[in-house]
Amino acid sequence: MTFTHLPPEVAELRERTRRFIHEIVVDEEPAPGGRLDQATRDRLQAAAKEAGVFAPLVPTEYGGQGLPIEHWSPILQEAGYSPIGPVALNCMAPDEGNMHMLNLIATEEQKKRYLAPLAAGDVRSCFGMTEPHPGAGSDPAALRTKAVRTAGGWVIDGHKRFTSGAVGAAFCIVMARTPAVDGAPEGATMFLVDMTNPGVRVGEAIHTVDRAIDGGHPHLYIENCFVPDDAVLGEVGLGFRYAQVRLGPARLTHCMRWLGLARRAHDIALDRAAKRELFGGPIDSLGLAQHLIAESVIDIETSDAIITKTAVLLHSDPKAGSAMSSVAKVHCSEAIFRVIDRAIQICGGDGVSDGLPLAQYLNEVRPFRIYDGSNETHRWAIARRASAGRSAAVQAGESYQGDAIVGRDGAA
Repeated sequence: MTFTHLPPEVAELRERTRRFIHEIVVDEEPAPGGRLDQATRDRLQAAAKEAGVFAPLVPTEYGGQGLPIEHWSPILQEAGYSPIGPVALNCMAPDEGNMHMLNLIATEEQKKRYLAPLAAGDVRSCFGMTEPHPGAGSDPAALRTKAVRTAGGWVIDGHKRFTSGAVGAAFCIVMARTPAVDGAPEGATMFLVDMTNPGVRVGEAIHTVDRAIDGGHPHLYIENCFVPDDAVLGEVGLGFRYAQVRLGPARLTHCMRWLGLARRAHDIALDRAAKRELFGGPIDSLGLAQHLIAESVIDIETSDAIITKTAVLLHSDPKAGSAMSSVAKVHCSEAIFRVIDRAIQICGGDGVSDGLPLAQYLNEVRPFRIYDGSNETHRWAIARRASAGRSAAVQAGESYQGDAIVGRDGAA
């Protein structure tokens, strides 16, 4: 892949990351369908630190590379070329999104207690938003977990599920509904909750097709869970606002990582098509295969372009960037799936076997059309914003374009 106009230090980091993934990480990948074991994870993270590619998005004061958001994509695409690359570099969900939010809104004491060990790879974290029906899923306004004020802190009660990374996590950022108190508005509040808190219990596992996220996606039971006042992340009542601080960039980093994996799948298909012969010549000389290859190139390049635009917007205009991240999420999640699916088709029977990793790649990326808000929900939001924006433009004086002209060439 080609990235133009990168600052020299970013271009150099990208090249180091590429070498690290290709020369060290790829050989450590578990068999398709398997999970990365803790010993290998620790060894790879130590090697990433030694290579100077660890925690690319984390500020330098916490041991990271301090990349600005507009330059995340080249590095995360290189990391995502291996399904375990983001774990090795400590830029995998949900930790990556949690680190980004902690850096922006946590107090200095909270950063010392939670961000520093997370950035170092010493612990993992999770994010408690999704709930069983009728609680919050694609609609955050349906949040049912509640926190009530008590002497010296808060008591939280609720039931979360799809709490990615919860098994083995050191802490959870829990979203709970809070009443209007002490001048703060009624709304949602984020709380930093240690997983050793007696009011927190990891429940039943949810067996999903993806395997890349450490700690699974289990249920999480929060019952009579007391946390002190200093467990509030940010300000009381502003949790939904902070969620956008986290979710917009987090959606986009998913796109970046999975686009790297789509590039890997495409390389597998290209290598296969160049070597295997069918009907007297290599597969890549056949028109049908060329069509599949060309469509995948188009999907990869359009995804790359929309990711780049969104990243720039998130830097210059976070509100517009968050809105554009919905467009990026829908497009990329579907385009990436198509690229990997075409790679499977080009590789034939081996593509659906565990002799190649492509079927597992498909399992990894399929949930992304549901995670971080279903694509249908994002399409609804995209359409609403488009309609509202056009209506506002017309009200501001732009000419209305929707009326048919009667009598033009005899047509009405």
